[in-house]
Amino acid sequence: MSDHKANIIDGKAIAQTIRSEIAAEVHRLSQTYAKVPGLAVVIVGKRKDSLSYVNMKRKACAEVGFRSIDLDLPEDVSESDLISKVHELNADPEVHGILVQLPLPKHINEEKVLIEISLEKDVDGFHPLNIGKLAMKGRDPLFVPCTPKGCIELLSRSGISIKGKNAVVVGRSNIVGLPVSLLLLKEDATVTVVHSRTKDPESIIRNADIVIAAAGQARMIKGSWIKPGAAVIDVGTNSVDDPSRKSGYRLVGDVHFEEACQVAGWCTPVPGGVGPMTVAMLLQNTLEGAKRVIEK
Repeated sequence: MSDHKANIIDGKAIAQTIRSEIAAEVHRLSQTYAKVPGLAVVIVGKRKDSLSYVNMKRKACAEVGFRSIDLDLPEDVSESDLISKVHELNADPEVHGILVQLPLPKHINEEKVLIEISLEKDVDGFHPLNIGKLAMKGRDPLFVPCTPKGCIELLSRSGISIKGKNAVVVGRSNIVGLPVSLLLLKEDATVTVVHSRTKDPESIIRNADIVIAAAGQARMIKGSWIKPGAAVIDVGTNSVDDPSRKSGYRLVGDVHFEEACQVAGWCTPVPGGVGPMTVAMLLQNTLEGAKRVIEK
């Protein structure tokens, strides 16, 4: 193997820059209008992973000067009670963004709850009308889903142009794969989506100038699958056994990072690549929503 090393795209550092920009803007709003953005984070039950995500989001709110509205509901809350809480938040003028932490308990229909979030406060960007506008030429959604938006931001802040490039998205979920492929199209890339039924994914990925991996399969994409000089954004977060760690496991992406770095032009690490950007984009979406209201 050659001693080529890809440029590492440091999502942590880029996210920190964005947070600083947001904090400066919040300060300006506070000085000019005596108002700051408000983000309501709703969590149902006590799932450990959800709790740690929510705490991270609440901490990020405090860091940039947002008002954080915390709603912790019991596991057995009824679907109708949860929806009426969402309606209360929709009606609260101090709330500019509403985030309902997923997954919800089995007895609650997620789609029914998400569709009740006001379009103007859908900072997760998952409302069918926001996704629908994202899919249409010449239309812009009020909010773009945070992780896909973060992927595009990582490329643009790393000076990687998207226009006219061959982009391959691995995975077609509603949360990442589908919206990120729509965003790449909006940026004038030629987009191919590889999924579980795709024949010979390797040869398709090998033609990509930009690879966005969001399949949820540990190290599925080998270094030999990467086109020399390609930009690789790895959204996957998978735990693999590692007896040398105190926890007994470590996190890896959907791309074999060490191998990819010997071929690619740019690569995101896992963790520390896309993850921090998701929270930064959530803050950015909330700020945008707040400005639409405050600066009216």
